Parts: sequence; C-alpha cells; structure tokens
Amino acid sequence: MRKRYSRSQDGKIVETASVYTAGEHGIDPGDLDHDAVKVVRRLRRHGFDTYIVGGAVRDLLLGKKPKDFDVSTAATPNQIRKLFRNSRIIGKRFRLAHILFRDKIIEVSTFRSQDAEGFKNIYGTIEEDVLRRDFTANALFLNPEDNTVVDYVGGVRDLQRRVLRPVIPLNRIFREDPVRMIRAVKYAVTGGLRIPWRLRRQIRKDRARLEETPSSRMTEELFKILNSGHAAGIVGMLMDLQLYRAVLPAQADLAGRSSAYCGKLMERLGLLDVKRREHGPLDRADLLVFATADYLLEYSPFADQRRIPFRDAYYGLKDFLNPVTPANREVEAAINEIFRNKGRLLRDEAPEHLDSRSGGRSGGRRRRRRRRTPSSGDAAKEQTGRIADSPG
Repeated sequence: MRKRYSRSQDGKIVETASVYTAGEHGIDPGDLDHDAVKVVRRLRRHGFDTYIVGGAVRDLLLGKKPKDFDVSTAATPNQIRKLFRNSRIIGKRFRLAHILFRDKIIEVSTFRSQDAEGFKNIYGTIEEDVLRRDFTANALFLNPEDNTVVDYVGGVRDLQRRVLRPVIPLNRIFREDPVRMIRAVKYAVTGGLRIPWRLRRQIRKDRARLEETPSSRMTEELFKILNSGHAAGIVGMLMDLQLYRAVLPAQADLAGRSSAYCGKLMERLGLLDVKRREHGPLDRADLLVFATADYLLEYSPFADQRRIPFRDAYYGLKDFLNPVTPANREVEAAINEIFRNKGRLLRDEAPEHLDSRSGGRSGGRRRRRRRRTPSSGDAAKEQTGRIADSPG
C-alpha cells in the first residue's frame, strides 16, 4: 500500500491518504463501465485530476455490480461542457455535468470546497471534497488508468470491517440533509454493514428532521427502496429505528397497531424483492401493488364491502400514501391491478380526471375515467396479479 502526502499549513509534510493497488483492493477492471472510464481518461488527458467515485467504488469493493458510475473531477462544469459535446449542465444551486450516452448518463461533479455549505457552487480540491461526503464507504476514489483506490478517510478498512462510519461530524451530518438517515439504512442493508451505536444514537436524536423532507424527494426515496431488491430489509430497519413514520406515516401506524398486517407487509415486500432480483426493475405502478395490496384488500375502511367505488379506493389510497405523491395514473393502474378479476370495483364512480402534468383538474366537467393498465409486460402483470389475488 502506497501513501499520499501533502504539505500542511505550517509547512510540514503530512500523510493524507492511502493508495491501494489492484492486488490489494481486488477490483477487476473488467467490471468498470466502459463509458465512465472514457470520461475519466479524457479529463485526465486534459490535465484534470479525475476519478470514479462514491457508490460504484463501494459496491465494487463489496463484490457487487454497480448500477451507476459517477465521476468526480477538478474540472468545472463549463470546462467539462467544452470537452464533451454530448453533455449538459444541470442544477441551479449546485451545478453538475451529465454526459449522455445511448443507454446511460454519467454524472460528473466538480470537487467541492469545505466552504460549500448546502448546495453552493464553491469548488475546491479533492482533499476538501472528500470531507463533504457522507460516509467513509462513499468517500473512495478509483483511478481506472492504474486501477488504484485513493482513500483519505479509512473507507477501505471500514468496508473490510463491514461498518458504516460517517465522514461529516455527527452533530452536522443529518442536520445538513436528513435523508442521509434513510441512506444510512439502505447502505447498511444492501452492503451488509453495521451501524455503530453512536450513529444510531444520532439517528434517534435527529429522526424528527425527516418530517421536513419535501414530498417529491420522499416519493423518490420510497420508490428507490421498493425497487432496490432489498425492500423488506430496508423497511424493517426503518421501522426499527422509527424512521418509517416519516416515509409512510399511515402504513407505519397500521403496522405498529397490527402485527398481522406488519407480517403480511413484510412477506409481500419479500416477494417483491424476489421478483425484482429475477426480472429487474419494476414500474412504479407494480411497486405500489406490492406495497399497498394488503391494505386495500383487507385493512382499508371499505375492505369489507362487496363492491367498492373506484373513487373511494382512489382517494383512500392517496391518503394512505401521503406524503408520498405518485402520479395519478400510477395510483389508478395499481388499483386496477390489485382488484383485477375480483369484480369489486364500481367503474361508474371514478374520481374526476386529474391532469398529472399540471396538478389540477383538467376542466370544469367531470370526465369519465379511461381504464389504464400498468406499462410493464404482460408476463409481469400476470405474476403481479396472482400475488395480489392471494394476499394471505
């Protein structure tokens, strides 16, 4: 293992990072995304210090196949834009570059300064940038040109010990971004990492902050959890840490009051995980089927009715999901799938059509609801329907 050194403010030479070689970290270059490697090489060829960073390096060290490859560089967004015609700059508060390929987007961020609180566009060095990252497991930099991993914070050691350790001080990490509590749980479950007691204690102290999360962001976090292939484990740990009440309060409350419902929910999420791992990502309507079928069929206020007005099911499910706000068409499709072939819905009592693009009603008159189906394939719909038809 090599060491990286720099000069301190008082002029002394100090060790700043450990550099792990290919024989030490074990990452196979064949597992790297070809386009991400091309991005790194071009930026480096033009004199910019650049690495593959974050979750991709973490997953590779854990022996997993990353879903996304992000890049971090000394180049500014405008400099990146000049080097890549197939790129665009996104973000108003903190600007990033997206480099577009046929089937993917490589996200390229500029090293951030320690003074870049929140999302300010203040750029810095790699030594500063690493201290802005949430956990040591996500603060590792991979240079694909020589296949070395640069570690400023002991992240490789923490992954070997299977422990999740924060980089940002505990009194700031969740105050700056409460969603990091959810991400800590996701990293722990998907990576088999242990959350140490000090971090757990801070989560308990700060968990009320999660309730301040905008509904749009919480919606995206929920669907990421459901589509992770580890939904049962993540939801279970969120419940144990009393974080799930900030995600789906009504469902968390029902699970707390009814052990039978909680058991059925976890069993259903386990079936979802199996389906996700076997068939790949599901569309959001199918995810809602797995997350809400037992509630609609057995625990909703109208579950014992022989015929259920679609309007009741629609608005009942929207209330149950609050503050998560899936698209109206996704809620409609999930309801159709849950009650498929049961003949329990009264189709002539559909809610007024809502224009999902504008968020308001599309006219003064009540429109008759057009029947929609989920956009997944017939085989997936048939399997989902079978699961929903037998909630027990």
